[in-house]
Amino acid sequence: MVSDSSSSSSFESSVSFMSGPLPFSLTKDTKDTKDTEDDPFPISITTTHPSLQWAQGKAGEDRVHVVVSEQHAWVFVGIYDGFNGPDATHFLLTHLYPSIHLHLTHILCQQGHSQHTHNHKRPSTGTTPNNRSASNSKVSHVEVLKALSRALMKTEEAYLAMADNMLGQNPELALMGSCVLVMLMMGDDVYLMNVGDSRAVLATKSPTDLEGINQHLFNDFAGFLPSLSAVQLTFDHSTCAEEELIRIRNEHPDDSAVITNDRVKGSLKVTRAFGAGFLKQPKWNNALLEMFRIEYVGTAPYISCHPSLYHYRVGPKDRFLILSSDGLYQYLTNEEAVAQVEMFLSTSPDGDPAQHLVEEILFRAAAKAGMEVHELIEIPQGDRRRYYDDVSIIVISLEGRIWRSFV
Repeated sequence: MVSDSSSSSSFESSVSFMSGPLPFSLTKDTKDTKDTEDDPFPISITTTHPSLQWAQGKAGEDRVHVVVSEQHAWVFVGIYDGFNGPDATHFLLTHLYPSIHLHLTHILCQQGHSQHTHNHKRPSTGTTPNNRSASNSKVSHVEVLKALSRALMKTEEAYLAMADNMLGQNPELALMGSCVLVMLMMGDDVYLMNVGDSRAVLATKSPTDLEGINQHLFNDFAGFLPSLSAVQLTFDHSTCAEEELIRIRNEHPDDSAVITNDRVKGSLKVTRAFGAGFLKQPKWNNALLEMFRIEYVGTAPYISCHPSLYHYRVGPKDRFLILSSDGLYQYLTNEEAVAQVEMFLSTSPDGDPAQHLVEEILFRAAAKAGMEVHELIEIPQGDRRRYYDDVSIIVISLEGRIWRSFV
């Protein structure tokens, strides 16, 4: 683990973002997936099994995927933060979960894991902590994490093979890639996999330390005193991480320009990503128009899709998780994001904290640009990216609700 010390109605008609709660308890209705071609920010929920709820959404090049399965007693969340085009994230949206499902069900069946649950609040076999612990007692955490990693590897292999076949007609596929953040929750066990700089942040109860109160947060919240601490559960694969810079420079000792302008080969801030073949093999780089090519030295890849993997056991002091693409942290620190959600839920328990975070980003982006929010949202969406990145946010209450929002 890595430690890291308004009204919504006025927005809904004028800014494109989608949000809403997804309860862990599941509906029994079967719905057809909405056609997403004409809707730039769609949400679709498909129930193909009486114990499965499936939600998808996108904002710009981001994609979000949520699956709540009673059959397998798990909650799956995937956040795919794309760059240079939508093809990589769309491929992840349609292929990664099926691959994870295949690998997970294989090992869970081998280990005799129960495939059923009767708890409609959180995916577990009972309502008490002891019962939840027992539900995963036979699961090897290492094997679950290996299954996630293998599924990602197979998915990228399939994507690059598909792109390779289309390289002559669509060389721009060599540019497209995505960060990946996956969370799998089974009972009280949380498994995380990330490639890139999307984050999972835990809000947990901490002992009151009057001397350690952050005066900045206290002032920002008009006297509200946050009681939760932020714990970053994932590691950012970016040029901001010194160990990543050291690794890449050691892998490319003959390339003095491997990090240029704080980016890998002057192109990407992230040091690991799905896709982005032009930074992985010379043939992909050579297929691009000259204006998009990098100076590829040698044959070793500059970036990889090798994920970081984590297991975390939820405890009684833990309250919620924030899963998001890096756009959230363009304007908020981990502590500020947790404090914002805590304050919002304390005053609006039936509200949507993910949507609240999106609105906070819009307020801060507008203030930084010296304009009002309504002026910011009147800017065409593509031009608006100069002020804030695509943002996808999932907030998971450990009491049994999920909210999602993106802009």
